[in-house]
Amino acid sequence: MKPWKIGRRERAALLEQGPTIREVFNGLECQHRLPAGAHREVAEAIAIARKFTREVIRPIALDTDLRCMRDHNYLPLEFVKKAAEWGLFTLFIPKIFGGKGMSFLAVYPFMEEISAGCAGLGHVIAVHYCGAATLFPSMNARIIRKVFADVAKSERAGDPHLLTIVVTEPESGTDVQEPLLIHNARPGSSVRRVEGGYVLNGKKIFISNGHLSYWHIANFIEDKGSKTDSWIQFAIPNGTPGFSFGAHEKKMGQFACVASELLFDECFVPDSLVTIRTQDPEFRDSRKGARWVCHTITDHVTGGTRTGTAAISTGIARDAYERALAYARTKQVGGAPLIDRQWAQIILADMYRNVNLSRIMYLEAAFALTLSGLFKLLFKKPVYGVIRWLPRWYFSLIAPLLDLRIATRFLRWYYYDGYPTEERNVASGWGSACKYTCSDLGLANANLALDLMGADGLRHENGAEKCFRDVKLQQIYESTNQINQLNMFYCMVAHACPEVELFK
Repeated sequence: MKPWKIGRRERAALLEQGPTIREVFNGLECQHRLPAGAHREVAEAIAIARKFTREVIRPIALDTDLRCMRDHNYLPLEFVKKAAEWGLFTLFIPKIFGGKGMSFLAVYPFMEEISAGCAGLGHVIAVHYCGAATLFPSMNARIIRKVFADVAKSERAGDPHLLTIVVTEPESGTDVQEPLLIHNARPGSSVRRVEGGYVLNGKKIFISNGHLSYWHIANFIEDKGSKTDSWIQFAIPNGTPGFSFGAHEKKMGQFACVASELLFDECFVPDSLVTIRTQDPEFRDSRKGARWVCHTITDHVTGGTRTGTAAISTGIARDAYERALAYARTKQVGGAPLIDRQWAQIILADMYRNVNLSRIMYLEAAFALTLSGLFKLLFKKPVYGVIRWLPRWYFSLIAPLLDLRIATRFLRWYYYDGYPTEERNVASGWGSACKYTCSDLGLANANLALDLMGADGLRHENGAEKCFRDVKLQQIYESTNQINQLNMFYCMVAHACPEVELFK
């Protein structure tokens, strides 16, 4: 056999000796695995986002940022209603749950587009889908249907019920989002079992969209003596006795998306709103155990939300680049446009490169989610075809079947019991990789925009200083960049060096 001719068995053996094809070439594998309609949906989502950004976001972006800066308690309620008029809060919710059913792959380019108009206003919409990405991994079909049916109904009525993700506490933040660090967490909240439900006490902080949302997908540790496998999640609506809003957190950027305190004082949540409890016998006595399920659910959540964070960072990087480009074309230096100077051209070239590197990273993570992560069932070609082409009225007829216990059992079998650890690590690892890479590239572009504009970059009306304030937040939430680097090491590197001690 000629040296460049490799047999099937030898090829398989060689590919097992290093990173898997899925680890390094998600995009190439997606070329033949993705359904044909997925590309069209991405293009459609980008078109919708660009029109919304041009007509709604850009005309109010700087004024809204300035208004929020001057009035710390201001909430962009009119913007929320306008987004609801456009149907944006149900755009990516599957038809069977009452939404418009656009592909989840398309949500990330959509987030980039609206964040390129304004990260704060764009984040108001993006956080709603982060809440959805937190609810979905519970695989509780009945509650998912209940919550999203309410979201769809309220959007049609012009009084949108948004979702938000509720995790961080004053005493514990990033550590409760990382399965390998959760044993270090010191949660101050408490969960007490009573007849018919649970009583919650404590405080959650830095909750994006808290004051703007109706449904709060809240994660708690039930047993502080066994934190690694006692995860419990609730879907808490506004008006629940004992639940209230606290102060607006003060932050340096993304003012339009409020960060809230949520207070729980003897807050009773009925069993019917418990989305998942990993100490239940179905998990504790399962083949893989409650700890594995807790780890998998956490990675399902963060894989989706960190990829969204990366897309937002890419939008900010693009906004900084486009503002710097517009400035260089109009600014006169020595009687000639600034863009004629070679040093300015080099800066702009670097900024353009950063935007595209950032986009490549979050798209690779999105491909990992479709091949190995939270969205993989929806992108099986027969399933995708049914979801895409059957009308919504058909799904409204069969939706009550989701209330049957067998629907939840099937989803949990598919995403927990039958879910390979390798796939979990690929999806989670790419989510972390794109999160810290894109936020760093976004900050680099904000810095370059300020360098190019000089003192003019500090003027609010030019938008560069806003890009810097907005993107700095991206390095902190959805776990700090350093934690994401360690998670990527655990997911993608550590298997090659089994002697390594992790998270020491």
